[in-house]
Amino acid sequence: MRLEKIQAYLKEKQWNYEYTEEDGLGSIDFEHRGLSYHIWEFEDGGYGAETNVRTVGRQEDIMGNYEQEIIEILKTW
Repeated sequence: MRLEKIQAYLKEKQWNYEYTEEDGLGSIDFEHRGLSYHIWEFEDGGYGAETNVRTVGRQEDIMGNYEQEIIEILKTW
């Protein structure tokens, strides 16, 4: 299982989400206040995640400690 910290945060907030895993990389899709969000993990010389949690209409890649950075963004909601 991947993206465990993000999954734990979503469970704590009682937000429904769908988790899938393919080729050892995790993917989370969820809705919040009528908007659809995604977090797609990738490996490209290091692990990262593509997500639209900061700006729902725009995707960005987050590298390094991406799980914690995404959680910090979610905490501002």
